[in-house]
Amino acid sequence: MHGMSGAPRDSANSLRAFVGVFRYSRRALELVWTTSRPLTVALGILTLVAGTLPAAVAWVGAQIVDAVVGAMQAGGIDGTRVIEFVVLEGLLVAAIAAAQRGLSLNQSLLRAQLGQRVNVMILDKALTLDLEQFEDSEFYDKLTRARREASSRPLSLVMRTFGLVQNGVSLISFAVLLARFSPWAVVVLLAAGLPAFIAETKFSGDAFRLFRWRAPETRMQMYLETVIAREDYAKEVKLFGLGPRLLDRYRAIFQKLYAEDRALTIRRDVWGFALGLIGTLALYSAYAWIALTAVAGAITLGAMTMYLMLFRQGQSAVSASLAAVGGMYEDNLYLSTLYEYLETPVGTERGDLQIGPDPTDGIRFENVSFIYPGATRPALENVTLHIRPGTSIALVGENGSGKTTLIKLLTRLYKPTSGRVLLDGLDLEQWDSDVLRQRVGVIFQDFARYQLLVGENVGAGDEPNFDDETRWREAAAKGQADRFIEDLPAGYRTQLGKWFKDGRELSGGQWQKIALSRAFMRLRADVLVLDEPTAAMDAQAEADVFEHFRQLAQDRITILISHRFSTVRMADQIAVLDEGRIVEHGTHAELLANSGRYATLFELQARGYR
Repeated sequence: MHGMSGAPRDSANSLRAFVGVFRYSRRALELVWTTSRPLTVALGILTLVAGTLPAAVAWVGAQIVDAVVGAMQAGGIDGTRVIEFVVLEGLLVAAIAAAQRGLSLNQSLLRAQLGQRVNVMILDKALTLDLEQFEDSEFYDKLTRARREASSRPLSLVMRTFGLVQNGVSLISFAVLLARFSPWAVVVLLAAGLPAFIAETKFSGDAFRLFRWRAPETRMQMYLETVIAREDYAKEVKLFGLGPRLLDRYRAIFQKLYAEDRALTIRRDVWGFALGLIGTLALYSAYAWIALTAVAGAITLGAMTMYLMLFRQGQSAVSASLAAVGGMYEDNLYLSTLYEYLETPVGTERGDLQIGPDPTDGIRFENVSFIYPGATRPALENVTLHIRPGTSIALVGENGSGKTTLIKLLTRLYKPTSGRVLLDGLDLEQWDSDVLRQRVGVIFQDFARYQLLVGENVGAGDEPNFDDETRWREAAAKGQADRFIEDLPAGYRTQLGKWFKDGRELSGGQWQKIALSRAFMRLRADVLVLDEPTAAMDAQAEADVFEHFRQLAQDRITILISHRFSTVRMADQIAVLDEGRIVEHGTHAELLANSGRYATLFELQARGYR
């Protein structure tokens, strides 16, 4: 009994899953409607026209045959009625062609608009996401799936919906005429296409499951393409001879994906052919039935011609309708990835305050700990630190000791797991995010190298003044980038990077001066952070840059991360981090006198210069 009751329950669950997946159809229609109302209305009208006229053509065709037979029986004296029906059929066929052409035109225009809109929706959502979401591989797979397929699926779904309406209208008109022959003909017509439809829907679900499972492999393929074909990887790929190995890995991933696709395609086509034979058998059985009825004299030759045409066109309409439903099911599956991505919850920006209670207090870290998502060990543990306005602090420690994590918490790219960070006596959580980011200027070691104009690379440091050429020049002078910029062919209007025509490439040191200039674009920034942005410079050049930087930022908080003690020693205070904890804190002289970790590291580096 248990086994018998399980089968209906499984069928009911499958049916609910099948019906439930169509919940995205309404949203896709709304999306298309809001993208272009005139084009959507035109699609609807043309769909109705294209759906109604085929039955009219079939009816007129029957009248032509009967008119020809009647004229022949009358001795062929008057063919006027035949000519009238032929002209009418020609006009109807021309109208169908015009409707189909109009549908194609509307589809092309909507495809361009809708593809752009969905891509903008995807990118707009990306702007609201937290940094940790971009660093989560599962979420990145979700983003990859949305970008790969979802931009084309809404229009595909809508066009299939309109196609379903068109074929539905055609079927109703065909059924009205066929019912005059026999209601059973209508039943045969509708039932013949069901087996192929069931198979198509089943394999659509299998194809979608393959699509979801293979996101990591697809992303690896995209990454390998980037490494093999991008200029910033080309040097090492050639020098280390990595090209053949990477290309072999790319081929191996393709072969794995192709094998899965081939197996699915073969199963899909074999079953589709076998079940399609049922429809062919039904069609020719109906042919024989209608032909024998005409032979018996129960219907006219024109009626026989019309019923045969209706049955043939009706079967095509049934197949197209069922294929549209199967395609809509598939499109809904893929659209689920788009809306799954678009509905990803984002952190709420709770703060709205623009000023703290004590502007003289500066920055405070109070027992701050932080664990990266998925990690087991804390990146920071019970960090307490106070940095007053007008002072500079250097953060020292081995790679992975938590220095950059500290900066990410200060800029609210991450939120502390425990403890709190304050600016001007106010918890960062309570600050308005835009105001807070205007207060803090950060140049990371892995700063972005935008393939834009030189001036725009500088202007990126202060988005409201992105195009202000006067501010570009002022910031570049402070960042010591003005000299080499003025020597470039078009000065601040020189295109950087090799992706575009006449693009110029800068040296590592020049890029770092561009990055430093960005920090000075923010006139309101009273917290300036340098996270090893001068690593490509020699020790003396870095020391000169930091001394210049410190003089220009005397009334601001300056935070420096560097491995060079010739630079670090110029800071007002130094904090030494080890495995996420502050193990030493003081001035350069105090820390040397303590003979602790800082003194050991300093001595090791100094020994290399002797």
